[in-house]
Amino acid sequence: MRHRQAIAVLALGGFFVSLYLWLWKIGKLGTLQCGSGGCERVQTSAYADFLGLPVALHGVVGYAALLVVALVGLQPRFLGQRTPTLVLAALASVGLLFSAYLTWLEFAVIHAWCRWCLGSAAIIVVIWATALIGLRRRPD
Repeated sequence: MRHRQAIAVLALGGFFVSLYLWLWKIGKLGTLQCGSGGCERVQTSAYADFLGLPVALHGVVGYAALLVVALVGLQPRFLGQRTPTLVLAALASVGLLFSAYLTWLEFAVIHAWCRWCLGSAAIIVVIWATALIGLRRRPD
């Protein structure tokens, strides 16, 4: 159960990071607070959209899905079931692979680092590791 709680908190953090980037991308926020200028370069690159939608929107949806599954998994009916943890591990794995690809693009193609993106990448790594730990444990 604790791994689901931890994932819910981390997913909420990732949700807000992605929401911030998405709101900037669609013009609802003024200046992107990054400190290095790399964020603007990454967010305005040709790779800032995936399947016709901003990458940050994919993050919003992905973190929201992780949050919902973690919260549903904390309901008494699902506490003893392994299914929510399996779904969390699957979602986190997809997020980790996507984030690794985007981080590689920042390094190898765009040649700029977005601190917000790196923060999101760190969050998904911790969520993924926590989900794997949850898979190894018996339900609390």
